[in-house]
Amino acid sequence: MDSKSNAAIRTDPVAAEPSHQASSGPSTARGSIPVLPMAQQAGNQSRLPARVWMKTTGTRYLVRTLALVAAVVLWQLASTNGFHFYINFDNIPAPSVVGAALVSELTGQEFYLHILHSLQRVAIAYVLAVVFGVVLGVAMGRSRWAEDIILPYIELLRPIPAVAWIPLAILMLPTEQSSIIFITFLGALFPVVLNTVHGVEQTNSVLIRAARSLGASKTAILWHVVLPGAMPSIVAGLAIGMGVAWFSLLAGEIISGQYGIGYYTWNSYTLIQYPQIIIGMLTIGGLGTLCTLLVRYSCNPLLKWQAKGGRS
Repeated sequence: MDSKSNAAIRTDPVAAEPSHQASSGPSTARGSIPVLPMAQQAGNQSRLPARVWMKTTGTRYLVRTLALVAAVVLWQLASTNGFHFYINFDNIPAPSVVGAALVSELTGQEFYLHILHSLQRVAIAYVLAVVFGVVLGVAMGRSRWAEDIILPYIELLRPIPAVAWIPLAILMLPTEQSSIIFITFLGALFPVVLNTVHGVEQTNSVLIRAARSLGASKTAILWHVVLPGAMPSIVAGLAIGMGVAWFSLLAGEIISGQYGIGYYTWNSYTLIQYPQIIIGMLTIGGLGTLCTLLVRYSCNPLLKWQAKGGRS
């Protein structure tokens, strides 16, 4: 090879670095599958056509609706035919009877007052549980001293059911309203605390050390590293806490002598109004579901950085 050929090879970047050019981009040879970076794959998934997204979402909600319709149909058949195989449906009103009773309740004003009072109690108790739960959880997750002091109380009080707190709440607190809020607050508090502790403890220590080496203060590390890393677990605790709050509300409103959807359900039981019992149960379930969805959607902006799961 002459000197001109050697000079051409030295000055031509394509000829000089064939392996680098071959490995710098995705393969396009026949039979090979181009591999996209994860960020580009996530971007392609998020830019699905609106028609495809609407079709997929509509199909999923259609399946969920059909599942509920199937349960109502089975309930109707079991009630009208007197199904009795370990579970007795002889005295259970059919969905048609419950629906007629619900229409009658919706035409009056008292049913809405029950719902309004329950929403007010859950809102106050839940906000208090979120504030105290997140603060205590972060303190326990970041400090061993705080964990050793607070955790025994959490583990001792957590297994006590809400019904067991009713007599003590009546003795300790001045009004029925405050007693109900206290019982509902306890129900929502423990899931928030424990999930917050778990999320804070699972924060990547490498990120904390990196932030500390760059001169970040403890407050900055907590705000920009620990809390974002723990946010998925905290959001899970918030959703669970909302469900438990409605569960505890029924026990708390037993001591109320006037309004509340829990009181409405218990009073229907004492008056042997079976359709109203089911209406109260379904109302509690529906309100709890809506409030949980509201919590999840409200927290979605805090989880934009999180990668989606691998479920198909």
